[in-house]
Amino acid sequence: MGAPFEAGERALLIDQRGRSYVVVLQPGGTYHTHSGALRHDLLLGQPEGIRLETAAGMVVTAFRPRFADYALKMKRGAQVVYPKDLGPIVTYADVYPGARVLEAGTGSGALTIALCRAVGTDGSIVSYELREEHHAQAVLNIEGMFGKVPDQLELRVGDVNDVGRTGDRFDRCVLDLPEPWGPLRVLGGALEPGAVVCAYLPTTVQVQQLVLALPPHGFLHIETFEVIRRGWHVTERSVRPEHRMIGHTGFLTIARRMS
Repeated sequence: MGAPFEAGERALLIDQRGRSYVVVLQPGGTYHTHSGALRHDLLLGQPEGIRLETAAGMVVTAFRPRFADYALKMKRGAQVVYPKDLGPIVTYADVYPGARVLEAGTGSGALTIALCRAVGTDGSIVSYELREEHHAQAVLNIEGMFGKVPDQLELRVGDVNDVGRTGDRFDRCVLDLPEPWGPLRVLGGALEPGAVVCAYLPTTVQVQQLVLALPPHGFLHIETFEVIRRGWHVTERSVRPEHRMIGHTGFLTIARRMS
């Protein structure tokens, strides 16, 4: 049997209508939902997958939240990178266990969390964020996921261009900036030959400016794409796409550093 729910950890509650809620469990606490109130004490000490009734009679099932659940529910400072984009960023940027990764900016920390999980304890991440308030919120979100800021992660408040004066070297770089072409000259000196760069941008105008700037700064093998996620409704009587889907959120541009 898996570990039971304990005080201080998060539980994902899913009601009969498919609505989900994330709650931090506390002794004596009560969580109020659209489906009625639920006392935390009913969950504490119980295993995942337990089904309980709220005060209004709605049945809810409790699990520990997946990272995708946490990323969508966590408090945001900057716009969060959606789970549908986190996987492709980690995969196409080829972030592997033991990699040295440079990130800018930290934002709300969702991508930072994904990078921490990908590099493991043998890797390292340096993440830059210009805005103090976004940095502070990212720290809270990262601590909420891991219990603390992981040892392999260094969060820096400042401009990613400052990395040119540190002497740090990186294998991979992920940019979530409005003007990622700005630090390309500095990145050329901080990235190892063959390093992969991934930029996340919302508009085609930004993508075009970045792609045109990459070759003069020593980056080739460039590709740009977006990820569209469409859910499906499956029952005994029909299989059809959901009426709503997650369409455009951002473009991913990938490039390689020449020697």
